[in-house]
Amino acid sequence: MNVDAGTMAPTEHGECFVLSDGGEVDLDLGNYERYLNITLTRENNITTGKVYQQVIERERRGDYLGKTVQVVPHLTDAIQDWIERVAQVPVDETGEKPDVCIIELGGTVGDIESAPFIEALRQLRRRAGKDNFMQIHVSLVPVISGEQKTKPTQAAIRDVRSAGLSPDLIACRCPQPLQPATIKKIALFCDVNNEQVIAVHDVNSTYHVPILLDDQKLVELLTTTMSLDKIEIPAAYIKKGKALWKEWRTLTLAQDRLYDTVTIALVGKYTDLHDSYLSTVKSLEHSAMHCNRKLNLVWVEAEALEPAVNASDPAKFHKAWHDVCTADGILIPGGFGARGTEGMVAAAKWAREHKIPYLGICLGMQVAVVEYARNVCGMKDAHSVEISAETPNPVIIFMPEGSKTHLGGTMRLGLRPTVFQPGSEWSKIRQLYSEAGQILERHRHRYEVNPEYVDRLTEAGLNFVGKDDTGERMEIVELKEHPYFVGVQFHPEYLSRVLNPSKPYLGFVAAASGNLERFLHPEGEVLTNGDVSP
Repeated sequence: MNVDAGTMAPTEHGECFVLSDGGEVDLDLGNYERYLNITLTRENNITTGKVYQQVIERERRGDYLGKTVQVVPHLTDAIQDWIERVAQVPVDETGEKPDVCIIELGGTVGDIESAPFIEALRQLRRRAGKDNFMQIHVSLVPVISGEQKTKPTQAAIRDVRSAGLSPDLIACRCPQPLQPATIKKIALFCDVNNEQVIAVHDVNSTYHVPILLDDQKLVELLTTTMSLDKIEIPAAYIKKGKALWKEWRTLTLAQDRLYDTVTIALVGKYTDLHDSYLSTVKSLEHSAMHCNRKLNLVWVEAEALEPAVNASDPAKFHKAWHDVCTADGILIPGGFGARGTEGMVAAAKWAREHKIPYLGICLGMQVAVVEYARNVCGMKDAHSVEISAETPNPVIIFMPEGSKTHLGGTMRLGLRPTVFQPGSEWSKIRQLYSEAGQILERHRHRYEVNPEYVDRLTEAGLNFVGKDDTGERMEIVELKEHPYFVGVQFHPEYLSRVLNPSKPYLGFVAAASGNLERFLHPEGEVLTNGDVSP
């Protein structure tokens, strides 16, 4: 019933992913953008709350002309209309209307929450017409005592057919490749051909999944069912697609031959649920692949670094510090609230003093500023007003235009410009962006660096190399005499792609791997970012 994911805790449903238009959405949309190299909008995320809100607003306006408003047809029509409308919106640099719209119908057949959506998709199949609709049903094939069990899939297909949907393909998730007998059994009892059963078994990494699907001729099956061969594709697009597929295969298959590792300590607040930092993890993976390293990600609970919190559990305290001290790089991601912030400050101090590559994202940048103010500028009681409202040195403050009463959609959200400042040509992060004067990155925050303290911090050596287009908001902080110490107020992980890693993350992992110079001064290479303004 949530309108969006903005007010949901990361530990509730994983991270909240932010789109360029400021939409706070489910983390799955981040996966779609990363894999398909597209840019989505908040309209691409449909929730029960959004649809009911729209229907009720229409009823209040009198759009239904006095009729009794019901789930069928009014709610189901609203869902179909929404899908058809959004399916026409361009999502890539071509600016052209998409030929195919992929819909993830979440949930489980039989759930009360899913019922209106299942009925809407049943009706949409009829509305779309022949050769314009295809259903892929995803089902789990568990392995019990070495035997692949097909009963759960048979029961699921029976239920979904009773609801009016008939799968054209059955994608079977399984820890191991499906045995021929298993495929034959599923095809027989679910009334599909053997080739319509797709085995999606565990592979070395999620980046191998497209290759797995291609090997099973998924594209040919899609083409046959939806008559995709009737679409006229310009020769330039075909050439570009082949080049992209070749690059994808080369990059992802090379992972299997990598032996050198890079160890990154992620010091966070929500480490019990790794999906809370999914985009961060993916960005690190993208960068490690381009640095020819296997990522060894070590999860460190920020609270565990605080001696006062762990006085009764010294083993936990010492293990956490061992993980931080032995890492090749230290990353502090975004977050909210006071818990664990002192541990983050301590980790940032270690990285600064011991010349360990450091990347601070959002809260991670604010923590770096607090640490520098305390330990370099001598402001021992410096803090963020989020953590300590009465601090005499509020180096981090609440944004003037923010709301303290309404949480949903009131943060600084979406794609915003950052301008590199004069005299910052030395900046490593600027060089990673190919020395562009202005960049565009996505934001999600309520607090920011206090402008009243900027001059004092700058005089002490903390360089604010990037500011917003008004020059009043601090967006990028960097230490000059350090292998790599960067903090960014925005969330670069939201724009990281498999074939085009986020520049702050790429520089961080490269520095931790010992080959940063390769990316600062690439010979014959051009580092690009689709969202960089020249």
